[in-house]
Amino acid sequence: MRKFRAVAFAALVGMALTQDQAWAQDGNDDDAAAGAASTEASPQAEKTTRASKDVPELILGSKQDQFTASQKDFELIAGQGYRWKITAAGGLEYKFHTDLFRNVWNNQIVINDLEVHMNGAPAWLEFDADGTIQVQFTTVRPGIYTWSVPDLADKGMKGTITIK
Repeated sequence: MRKFRAVAFAALVGMALTQDQAWAQDGNDDDAAAGAASTEASPQAEKTTRASKDVPELILGSKQDQFTASQKDFELIAGQGYRWKITAAGGLEYKFHTDLFRNVWNNQIVINDLEVHMNGAPAWLEFDADGTIQVQFTTVRPGIYTWSVPDLADKGMKGTITIK
């Protein structure tokens, strides 16, 4: 029982020390204007805020090139809430995989204004048709994470997500 109390006390102290950490915004998740991130500013210059920020949309494929990605590398800051739209636009079936999902606090996944709330990370996102999935999360653990469409990674459909 003493060990339990010591662990509980340590957890309580840890929570108290992180009170000034940013959390994802409460309220309407569609209010993107409140925390839109500028893609020109470096993550080192940015501060965490209570409002979720938008990650630049990742578009997988296009009508002209099914194996292109709109952006390969992303930089985020630890302790910040984010909204990330991932869109399939190339007409292929894309299986989006990233180790990022296991290293953030996942808030929800939104598909056509339908919300999926989880108590754990998704293994991958699969696009059987063109469309958009929005993932909302708060970064927790700094590091460099990878994303890819595993069957098409050798064609350039891969990149990194750096949390500083």
